Amino acid sequence: MSRTRYFIGIDNGSQSTKVTVFDAHGTVVSQGRQALRPNATPRPGVVEHPDDDLWTSVGAAARRAMAAFPGTVDDIAGVGLCTIRFCRALLTADGTLAGPVLSWMDERVSRPYEHRDERVRYVTTSSGYLTHRMTGAFRDTAANYAGMWPMDPETWRWTEDESELATYGIPRAMLFETVLPGEVLGRVTAAAALHTGIPAGLPVVATANDKAVEALGCGLRTPDTLLVSLGTYVAGMTTGTREVRDAADFWTNSACRPHAYLYESFGVRRGMWTVSWYRDLLGEEAESGAARAGLSVEDHLNTEAAKVPAGSDGLMTVLDWLAPTDAPYRKGTILGFDGRQGRFHLYRSLLESLALTIYGHGSRMAAELGTEFDRTVISGGGSGSDLMMQIFADVFGVPAHRSEVNNAAGLGAAICASVGLGTYGSFDEAIAAMVRPGAVFTPSPERHALYGRMHAVFEEITTHTDAVYRKSYEIFG
Repeated sequence: MSRTRYFIGIDNGSQSTKVTVFDAHGTVVSQGRQALRPNATPRPGVVEHPDDDLWTSVGAAARRAMAAFPGTVDDIAGVGLCTIRFCRALLTADGTLAGPVLSWMDERVSRPYEHRDERVRYVTTSSGYLTHRMTGAFRDTAANYAGMWPMDPETWRWTEDESELATYGIPRAMLFETVLPGEVLGRVTAAAALHTGIPAGLPVVATANDKAVEALGCGLRTPDTLLVSLGTYVAGMTTGTREVRDAADFWTNSACRPHAYLYESFGVRRGMWTVSWYRDLLGEEAESGAARAGLSVEDHLNTEAAKVPAGSDGLMTVLDWLAPTDAPYRKGTILGFDGRQGRFHLYRSLLESLALTIYGHGSRMAAELGTEFDRTVISGGGSGSDLMMQIFADVFGVPAHRSEVNNAAGLGAAICASVGLGTYGSFDEAIAAMVRPGAVFTPSPERHALYGRMHAVFEEITTHTDAVYRKSYEIFG
C-alpha cells in the first residue's frame, strides 16, 4: 500500500496565524491557531506588528498543530508558506528584524522605501522574512510583491530598468532572490524546528500573497465565478490569464499559479474586523444571551439577526471604520434609526453592508472585464455563518457556495506544496483531489429585489456624508 502523505499549510493572516496539517485529499488532520497581538500605532499613519509577533505566532500555532497530529511525522512531505500581503520587513545582514514589520495598513508601505537605518541590509515582504526564519535562505515568492516593489508583473522578475528601481528606493542588492509558486524556498532549519515543532529538513514551498492562496484553496478557476474573501480586508476576486493595466474598477494581482492573474475588486478595509468589533462591544450582554441559548456568541448573534427582516428595517451602514487612503476624512456611518431597530438590527446591517458594498464593486469589475458572475464562492471566517451566506446569495441574486474547508488559505498553501513536491502533476489535478464544495445557498427573488432597491440608495450615501465628514475631520481628525 502507498503511504499516506501529509502537507502543512501555514496561513499567517492579519488577525491570527493558523497552521493546518492536511492529507493528500485536502482533509484537515490537525490544526493550531494563535491570535496576533494588537498592532502598535505609536503615531498617525504608523501601524506595526509589535516585537517579532509574526514569527512568534507561527511558532505557537505550529506547535499546537504538531502536538495534535496523530500520524507519523516521516509521512509529512513538506510545508506551504502563505503570509499577509503588502507588509514590509527591514532586515539586518543576518536576517534579523531591524525594526517591527510594517502592517499593510501602515502609510509607509504605499510609499517608496526610504533608507534611514544603516543597519538595514534587506527590504522584503512578510513572506520573505518568514521564509528566512523557516529556512535561513534569503529567498521569497515572486507572487507576493504587489504594491511598491520593482517587480515586473508580466515576467514576475525584478525589473532590470535602473531608473524604475530608483523610483522605488530599493537597490537591487537589498532585494531577495525570488522563485515562482510551487518552487522550493529551502528546508526547515534546526532552529526553526525547535521553534515550530515542524521536523527539520522538510522542504518549504513558495505560495503567493494571502488572497491568491485563498483563491487557490477555494478552487477558483473560471471567470464566471466571483470569490468573496471575508477577512480583515474583504474583496471580490475572479481569475484571468493577462495582466490588465490601468483598470478603473479593479486591479490585477499575481495568482497562485505561475503567470496567471487575479482581478480584484475594490474592497472593505477592516471588514470582518468591524463585525468582531461590534460583537465585542456587546460584551457581557451578548455572552449571557449566548449562554442562555447554549450557543457561541457568534451563533447567538446570527440566530437573532436572522429574525430581523431583510433590509434591517431601513438601517444602513457604511463600513469606513478605517478610512480609505484617498479619503482620510471618512468615518463609519450607521443611519436610518427610527425606533424599530435593536442590537440585532445593527448586527444584520453590518453583514448586509459587506454584501452590498462588494456587490457594487464586483458588478463594476465584471462590467469592465466584460463578464458575468453566475455564482459566488464565499471564503473566510464569516462564511461559517448561514445568515452571511444567505445575505450574499440574496444580494447578488446567484447561488452562494461555501468551501468545505474554512481555512482556504491554509489549504491553498498545502496544494502548492503538493504540486511543488510532485504528489500532483498540476494545480488542476491537485484542486480536483483536495478542494471539495460545501453547502450552497440559493437566493430569494423577493429579497433580491428588495436589496436591489436598497443598493441604489446605499451607493449614494457617501456622496451626501463626505461634506459633513470633511468638516468634522478638521475638528476630530
